[in-house]
Amino acid sequence: MSTFTTPPLAEHLPDGSFEALPSADGMPTIVVRPERLVEVCRSLRDAPALRFIVCLDVTAADHFPADPRFDLVYHLTSPERRLRLRLHVYADGASPRVPTVSGVWPSANWQEREVYDLFGIVFEGHPDLRRLIMPDEWEGHPLRKDFPVQVNLPVRTYDALQLTEEQFRENLEADRAQRAR
Repeated sequence: MSTFTTPPLAEHLPDGSFEALPSADGMPTIVVRPERLVEVCRSLRDAPALRFIVCLDVTAADHFPADPRFDLVYHLTSPERRLRLRLHVYADGASPRVPTVSGVWPSANWQEREVYDLFGIVFEGHPDLRRLIMPDEWEGHPLRKDFPVQVNLPVRTYDALQLTEEQFRENLEADRAQRAR
């Protein structure tokens, strides 16, 4: 995929709405303030020269105890223009909040739910912000660096298999029969 330099971005995005970052992997990378996120994302999607119509991924990183603590990362692509873009948004505090981009890219809906579930980052305006992976009764957000370790099991590398040799053969034959259908 071809890439582009930062000046063309500046021509299509609101003034002062982003900051370009150097990228070790060659993918153009920008940082956007949370309050400008939706505005910038709409511009990236709607600008005829850009047309970032696909949000491939929304993820986050916890940099505890640094401030800002959370780094949200959006990977965008423009298939018709053969462009890629990495967009960062930083969120502060114990209860971080950023606006949802699910209205710009519907594919971000479940990805934002996953980030909410695992990191506790609230996406304001999200149409269905609830747990996606963890059970509803789960307390906390397991990918936060301050999440307490709940289980401490010793490593068991030399435990015998729980199947007898005969059970293993039966399972193998059942699997072969299933594949032959």
